Amino acid sequence: MFDKIYIEKLKSNFSEAVRVILTNKVRTLLTSLGIIFGVAAVITMLAIGNGAEKEILAQLELVGVNNIVITPIPDEKEENTDEESEDGAAESKRFSKGLDLLDVKSIEKNIPSIKVVSPEIILETYVTKKGKQNPVKLIGISSKYFNTTNISIESGKNFNKTQEENALPVCIIGKKIEKKLFTGESAIGKRIKVKDVWLQVIGVIEEKFISDSAQENLGIRDLNQDVYIPLKTFLVRFRDRKNIIDKQRNTSSGGSVIFISGNNQGPKERIPRGNYHQLDKLTVQVNNSNELNTTADVLSRMLKRRHNDMLDFEISIPIQLLKQQQKTKQIFNIVLSIIAGISLLIGGIGIMNIMLASVLERTKEIGIIRAIGATQEDVILQFLTESVLVSIGGGIIGIILGVFASYILEFTTGIETILSLSSILLSFFVATLIGLIFGIAPAKSAASKSPIEAIRHE
Repeated sequence: MFDKIYIEKLKSNFSEAVRVILTNKVRTLLTSLGIIFGVAAVITMLAIGNGAEKEILAQLELVGVNNIVITPIPDEKEENTDEESEDGAAESKRFSKGLDLLDVKSIEKNIPSIKVVSPEIILETYVTKKGKQNPVKLIGISSKYFNTTNISIESGKNFNKTQEENALPVCIIGKKIEKKLFTGESAIGKRIKVKDVWLQVIGVIEEKFISDSAQENLGIRDLNQDVYIPLKTFLVRFRDRKNIIDKQRNTSSGGSVIFISGNNQGPKERIPRGNYHQLDKLTVQVNNSNELNTTADVLSRMLKRRHNDMLDFEISIPIQLLKQQQKTKQIFNIVLSIIAGISLLIGGIGIMNIMLASVLERTKEIGIIRAIGATQEDVILQFLTESVLVSIGGGIIGIILGVFASYILEFTTGIETILSLSSILLSFFVATLIGLIFGIAPAKSAASKSPIEAIRHE
């Protein structure tokens, strides 16, 4: 019996709250604007955060957890080196052989903390199909490459020892190349012509999504459009920068540094060598992540010594770059959270102010319902129901706006956003809680009025 009476009270309060809200539609909408924008901001913020987390995890999978990346710095300065020392000893000291396979062997031999060393050579070229040339990147690698980059071979197999040592014309291609050149059929066992060399396809890697930010910030290529061949195959059948073709002046393929002086007197002109490095990238994987910084320091000192004290290489630790990105995005999310919190706080204050104004407007009504038997609890429940309904209504509109804003943001800026049910439920809960908390003061104010004085109120 008690439960039935209580349910009837709730129904009566709900219908009365709906009547009051619909009677003042514009005022109710303006009251709930803070809640609307606050909830929308919370949902959008969480969607951006989820998208950023997914992107960082995907990038982390590609760069590897314990990897150190070494990249060469090509000699591309065209000006005369006026600051060069005049004696030949200093000039000889500044000469560097560049990043090469001898460095790889030295690293593997002398640094015990290293697990795998994976060299790469990159050449922008083309693959020919039915007379048409399609641009590709030809990558010379070892069989260890796929382990350091967490790339799986979807079909076919990896290079074996015989293929690597004998420079056999075999390749592993990206998924997009297979789709483009062998539409609707498998590429395994077939041959493709890269530049002037025919290569047999022995494997196809799984398709990977590489975001623009990953390509720009971490130097990750679109792996789906690469052609991978054994390192020795690349050096023998395509290009080896250690073989100097033009000893006098070779700025494009990377010949030696030549100093020219007409009468062996006066300053000598330095001719840039271009990219004289044999390797374009070196990925070093260490055993433990806590050894990354120390190993990178040892690598830097070793390579500098091997390159005659010339710093013609760069060393980076991708996981640290990713952590920095993650930290930046976390700061961005915190700022958004603060903005959303301020909006919700303002929305709650707005609800409280309007409800207090409503109490003053309905003072006589409060006195009448108290005179005919309504208790203080009934009045409190009535006004709390109104404030919670206003807040819930604003929350629902805010959820719709937040979902819409997330899709628009992804469509217009390319920033990946991921909506989750938990973020929507959290926003709805917060909106309801705001209405409940900020409705308490007006409800108590209404309930505390004396029935006789309220009836006399004009």
